Amino acid sequence: MTTSPAPRIPEAVHRRRWAILGVLMLSLLIVVLDNSILNVAIKTIATPAPTGLGATQSEIEWAINSYTLVFAGLLFTAGLIGDRLGRKKVLLGGLVVFGIGSALAAESGSPGQLITYRAVMALGAAFVMPATLAVLMNVFERSEQPKAIGIWAGGVGLAIAIGPITGGALLDHFWWGSVFLINVPIVLVALALMVWLVPDSRDPKPGRLDPVGVVLSVLGLVLLVYGIIKGGELADFTDAKVLATIIAGVVVLIGFVVHEKRSDHPSLDVTYFRNKVFSAAMAAIALVFFALMGVTFFGVFYTQSVRGYSPLESGLLMLPLAAAQMIFAPRARLLVDRFGNRATTTAGMLLIAATLAAFAGFEADTPIWLLEVVFFLMGTGMAHIMTPTSVVIMQALPREKAGSASALSNTFRQVGGALGIAVLGSVLATSYRGGIEGSLGALPPGLRDTAGESIEATLGIAEKLGPRGQALVTPAYDAFLHAMHVTALWGTGVALIGAVVVAVFLPGRTPAAEAGEREPELIGTGD
Repeated sequence: MTTSPAPRIPEAVHRRRWAILGVLMLSLLIVVLDNSILNVAIKTIATPAPTGLGATQSEIEWAINSYTLVFAGLLFTAGLIGDRLGRKKVLLGGLVVFGIGSALAAESGSPGQLITYRAVMALGAAFVMPATLAVLMNVFERSEQPKAIGIWAGGVGLAIAIGPITGGALLDHFWWGSVFLINVPIVLVALALMVWLVPDSRDPKPGRLDPVGVVLSVLGLVLLVYGIIKGGELADFTDAKVLATIIAGVVVLIGFVVHEKRSDHPSLDVTYFRNKVFSAAMAAIALVFFALMGVTFFGVFYTQSVRGYSPLESGLLMLPLAAAQMIFAPRARLLVDRFGNRATTTAGMLLIAATLAAFAGFEADTPIWLLEVVFFLMGTGMAHIMTPTSVVIMQALPREKAGSASALSNTFRQVGGALGIAVLGSVLATSYRGGIEGSLGALPPGLRDTAGESIEATLGIAEKLGPRGQALVTPAYDAFLHAMHVTALWGTGVALIGAVVVAVFLPGRTPAAEAGEREPELIGTGD
């Protein structure tokens, strides 16, 4: 009976499992790389033509969220299609669509086109992300899965490191569209290696597709996020259009949950959430990305607009965050073995909360090494949340449902990130408009509204006005710093809620881990 797992993973596949993991990480790299590259390009895209597209803050939020919402809305269906048709086929198709979308985004002539082509990229990415983790679960034995997932999670850190630096270097030498065009050669390399190395796998009993559920989930999320972003743009969440859109989004999402509970082939099986541990792990992933995506959004404007760093320098400043993830993500399982999921993940959440709170004290002249320390600690906290929760989620479902488990995990990650950008971006916009309005009285009404949208809009108008506009620069910096402090405190509150959730619901040390302490030869055999 001890050899029963062998038929599941053929010896030929088992021998090349680490090479397969490398190919999967390359595929993951481009999906994550795209968002981390875009982060340093935000300011450039907001700059008027010919340098950028002259995108407003709300258009920038949509350029990010058109990707995350389509990605999140299709992930679960993409996971089911992979389970049904074969994960390798879905990976290859997803990469091709992602590459085409990247080439189109690079040639966008307006913010509207960029938003549309980013959605096309998300369509491809939605088929790539769940398939990478599903293939991983089918080429590694259960005992090696935590280690493999830790390395996989470290790939996210690698993408976070490479993305901003690559994006900054490209923006220093080429036009803004190069940050998307760079994806194309990576896609070609990944496709060649995947055809050569990666085995195909599928669920012998795949679920039926649920097109109604997909439409309801995407429509509900788009309405909700649109209402939140619009409220921030107007600095008025009591506006009738804003309230109606948010309420409509909530109603559609409630309809989605009701439909899923009644369906015999739901795209989101809500029965999984009866397991409190599974639900807490999902909540932790969503909340940490809610806080972190919001911070990344205002962090770019802080380093580039307020501190005056170039896109490349801004990318280099993110290195400590990425380095911490690469160092600690593969090793987080060691802390889990010793202290348990609950203690490890709660400590990670509290560390994230502390680093977000630190942003509330940053000023225009804060020593830059303090920012580097905060980024390193933020990456450390993230590594000790993502690896334990990913293992909990992936091992909560049978191996045959690996695509579904991966899709659920990534859906919550993307929804959390999209809502983080929408909510915290709206907090930032509302606070900024409130802080700058008193300094815009001398401007014509049309310019006044435009200048109040973001710090980039204010500084752009100040530059056009020449010497007369210099009086707007200092108030713009002051208003942005105040808005950043307020937004950081909101993010801190969200991270603290996440700490409470995981402290209450995640398991402590497992009996296996405790037995491992008493019998050293059992250490490292997995959960």
